[in-house]
Amino acid sequence: MFGYGLLGVVLVLHLAAAGFGEARIGLLLALTLFGDVAISLWLSTHADRWGRKRTLVTGALLMAFGGAGMAATRDFFLLTLAATIGVISPSGNEVGPFLAVEQAGLAQEIADRERTRVFAWYNLAGYLATAVGALAAGALSHALEHRGWSAASAYRALFWVYAAIGLALGALALRLSPAIEAPPARGPLSGPVLLGLHESRSVVSRLSALFALDSFGGGFILQSFVAWWLYHRFGSGEATLGTIFFGTNLLSGFSGLAAVPLAKRFGLINTMVWTHLPSNVLLILVPLMPTFPLAVAALLARHLLSQMDVPTRQSYVNAIVPAHERSAANGVTATAKQLGTALGPLVAGPVFGAAALTGLPFFVCGGIKIVYDLLLWRAFRKHKPPEEIAA
Repeated sequence: MFGYGLLGVVLVLHLAAAGFGEARIGLLLALTLFGDVAISLWLSTHADRWGRKRTLVTGALLMAFGGAGMAATRDFFLLTLAATIGVISPSGNEVGPFLAVEQAGLAQEIADRERTRVFAWYNLAGYLATAVGALAAGALSHALEHRGWSAASAYRALFWVYAAIGLALGALALRLSPAIEAPPARGPLSGPVLLGLHESRSVVSRLSALFALDSFGGGFILQSFVAWWLYHRFGSGEATLGTIFFGTNLLSGFSGLAAVPLAKRFGLINTMVWTHLPSNVLLILVPLMPTFPLAVAALLARHLLSQMDVPTRQSYVNAIVPAHERSAANGVTATAKQLGTALGPLVAGPVFGAAALTGLPFFVCGGIKIVYDLLLWRAFRKHKPPEEIAA
């Protein structure tokens, strides 16, 4: 997650420094996300049978390949190849098979009543690492440029750091114990298995469609795009952007902890929906702010609420599917989110390039996410996880 935060700040700036226009940057980001979708889906849906530990090591090696490829060339085709096959995160958020496999392992080791709390701390650790990565990206690139490096050279150096992180992650994954592996199915399967799913296929399909809608809206304001927007709208430098995204990730992580008592009191679905709605209203207000401090204040306020649905959503998915299908269910729902996110930059890239329309992606994103919240509440408010049924 430190590596993802590192790239979230400089990815679009790196591509712009390489001489690519907004439309080509949007295309490369979309192709990167589509590549993440394909790799994540294949690895996560095979992890329970192939081996969760082996899957994590494979994802880490692909991460190293992607970072090295992005650092080594300025050719658009080769950059696209490296970004598509490698595990590169344009959004600054989780990509690859890691989240699906890690959460599946966690869910089978903890009690139902503790699941949301553990996932909240799990996400906080990730957000803190992402925040430090964003801060480091701004500080390191600024320091290198101060020493006489060009901006393009400084950005390439950060991609080499990202590649090294992938190798370190693979070495750590090799040390995991067999306890993370999936338990066997409870009996013989009577029917087809699709993407590693059997018993939970219907409910996971419905959740995936809704999560894809939510992420399609989010694809209009990837962290890389927000960094680009603040840079051009207010002239924010790399160090300032790194500090801002350090703050947003910090708030996002701690907001997940605040969701735990709310989920115990009101339920997972209610917490997901009724904390997400006001955050989307705040998002719509960001481009309406006339000054840089007010725009940043609205952005920070949005992140104070926007991620309360993350540990609750992850806990909900792992609660309502069988243990031997958790990696697949996590992978399919996460892939649906990535697929939705991948479509956003195709539209948002050209729109960001038109000065008169720079606020439009914020409005579109907020509106789509509000529709998602209402549809989710209507469809799943009566589908309770085990701990809520017991209560």
